[in-house]
Amino acid sequence: MRHVELDALIPAQQAEPVLHAVRRFERYPDLAPHVNATTVHAAHPDPKASSSWELHFRSGLLRWTEDDSVSVENGEIRFEQSDGDFDSFSGTWAFTQSGDDVALRFDADFDFGIPSLEGILDPIAERVIKETVAWAVTGLFPDARIQGGIDLTTPAAVGA
Repeated sequence: MRHVELDALIPAQQAEPVLHAVRRFERYPDLAPHVNATTVHAAHPDPKASSSWELHFRSGLLRWTEDDSVSVENGEIRFEQSDGDFDSFSGTWAFTQSGDDVALRFDADFDFGIPSLEGILDPIAERVIKETVAWAVTGLFPDARIQGGIDLTTPAAVGA
């Protein structure tokens, strides 16, 4: 199982509006170069919220459908793959008010279920997922500060 995490600070914002902006997954193809397509099947407040994703990955597309659960009260979005290319994929977006700013934390765990290829596939998938989140957050909030030294000045080759 591979773990992906990303932290960001979004200055001069409130947690709830940031959560609602981030959950608009239909905008991600315009925000992140790795995202080929997203389809929102149902969105919050529908209890059966779900979305389908296509990310450019290696020389093809990485596809999955996830069940999405939004808890405004807890400041989080949870997701879990219901169908797709991963053997398992799940995670959380967490939004915490930090003074006048919002601390955003993205955590995800994934497994392709192919142990012989994990040394090749996992690092690429981790990078693509992390960059996708970072591009989306900075696209939504240009003043956002991404932690961990991700360079988004030029997008990596989306087919890589």
